[in-house]
Amino acid sequence: MEGVEVYGFSAAMSASFLLSSLLFAAVNRRLREPYMDEIFHVPQAQAYCQGRFLQWDPMITTPPGLYLLSVGVVKPAAWLFGWTGTVVCSTGMLRFINLLVSAGNFYLLYLLLLKIHQKNKVQSRIVLCTSTNGFLTVCVYLFELLSVSYNCRLCQVSRESCLR
Repeated sequence: MEGVEVYGFSAAMSASFLLSSLLFAAVNRRLREPYMDEIFHVPQAQAYCQGRFLQWDPMITTPPGLYLLSVGVVKPAAWLFGWTGTVVCSTGMLRFINLLVSAGNFYLLYLLLLKIHQKNKVQSRIVLCTSTNGFLTVCVYLFELLSVSYNCRLCQVSRESCLR
């Protein structure tokens, strides 16, 4: 990467991560317990955190890569910062690992698009914009759907409070 391109990438990456972090905080404040497909994934990741690598929920159809990555990040962090108890592999901590992985995905998407479009001055700006749009679209829609689903669930519990 060259001068202006480095600043552009840094700005796009920082803004994207900031937006994702704000959305993460908003969702985590409202949804403390596992939600939607997390009801399967969180217990599985927690089993891995406890060293039970042979335990597997048959409802899960994805490979265990993110669970292993979570253990690889959370366990050293817990040791380093002295975390104990429920915080170590809590739903919030596991969601935070996903937030960190999403930043890596932004970078990988950017590199992939650069490779596909064989970098030149005009293309590098387009690749940066496309990477940012691709990254933010997934984050915004996912968190928006979680928010809408959560609000609908609240409406089912108390219709009057949602109408206020």
